[in-house]
Amino acid sequence: MKKNKADKPQLTKAERRKKIRDGVLYWVILNVGVLLFAVGVQLFKSPNNFATGGVSGVSIIIAKYTKGTFFTQPVINFIINGILLVIGFIFLGKGCTFKTAYCSLLYTVEMYAMEQIFNATGFRLDETHTLTGDKFMEFVYAMLTTSLGAAVLFYCRASSGGTDIIALIVKKFTKTNIGVALLVSDFLIAASTFIIFDVTTGLFSILGLVFKSIFVDYVIDGMGRSKFVTIITSRPEIISSYILEGMHRGVTSYKAVGGYTGEEKTIIITVCKRREAIKLKIKINRADPSAFVILTNSNEIIGKGFRNSLN
Repeated sequence: MKKNKADKPQLTKAERRKKIRDGVLYWVILNVGVLLFAVGVQLFKSPNNFATGGVSGVSIIIAKYTKGTFFTQPVINFIINGILLVIGFIFLGKGCTFKTAYCSLLYTVEMYAMEQIFNATGFRLDETHTLTGDKFMEFVYAMLTTSLGAAVLFYCRASSGGTDIIALIVKKFTKTNIGVALLVSDFLIAASTFIIFDVTTGLFSILGLVFKSIFVDYVIDGMGRSKFVTIITSRPEIISSYILEGMHRGVTSYKAVGGYTGEEKTIIITVCKRREAIKLKIKINRADPSAFVILTNSNEIIGKGFRNSLN
C-alpha cells in the first residue's frame, strides 16, 4: 500500500530549522574532513614518501617512477580513484554512494589544485624540498591530518573511496574478512617502501599505518560520544519541559519511591550531546537543587536526533 504524504509526521518550525541546520553542519564537517585528508597527503605524506596504504600510498609509490611527467601523484591518485569509482558503480550500484564519489573526487581535485598553486608560485615540495625539513615533525602532522580527516569522513558515513570500494566489492561476493584483507594490503604497500625508497621511510610508513588505525578509532569514539542522563527529581514538569522544548530531545519518565525516605520521586531518562548536557545540568540545578543526576558516557546512540540506522 502506497503511503500518502499526509501519512508522514509533520515537523514543527523549530524541527525544520534544526533539520536544515544539522544538514548544513553535516556537509561543512564532511568537506573539512576531505580538506584535512588532502592537505595531509599533499603537504606531508607525498613529499616524504610516507606510503601508509590505500590509494594515496600506491600513487606515492608510482609517482616515484613517473617523476617529471604529467603523471604526478595527484593525477595518478585521480586516475586510480576514477577507475575504482566506475568499478564500484558497476558492481555495487547504490552500494557505491554519492558521498563516496563526492569525497573521492573532491579530495583528488583539492590535491591537484594545491599542486598547481605551488607550481605557479615556485614553491617546491618534493623529496629534497619538504615543508620544514624535519622528517619526524612532518610525519606527526601527516598522521594527525590524514587520520583526523579519515575519522571525520567515517563518522559522516563516507570515505575518500579507493580501497574502501574494493572492500565493498569483496564483501559482496565473498566471505573474506575485509578488515584483515585491508590491513594486509596496507601493510604490503607500507612495507614496499623499504625497497622502493629507504629504511627510514619504510619505518615511518609502518609506524604510520599502526598510528592511523589506533587514532582513527579513538577520534571516531570521541566524536560519537554522547551523554545518557538519569534524573531523580521532585520537579519533573520543569525539567521535562526544558528537555522537550529547549533541547528538542525526547524524555522517558516513571514514578519511583526512595528506599530510605519513602518519598515519591520521578525518574527522567534522556540522551543528549555533551554540550547539551552542560546546559541541562545548569537548568536542573536551578529548577531542583536537590535533584540526583547521573551522567553516563555513551559512544553511540541510534535513533531520532542521533544516528538513524543500525548500519
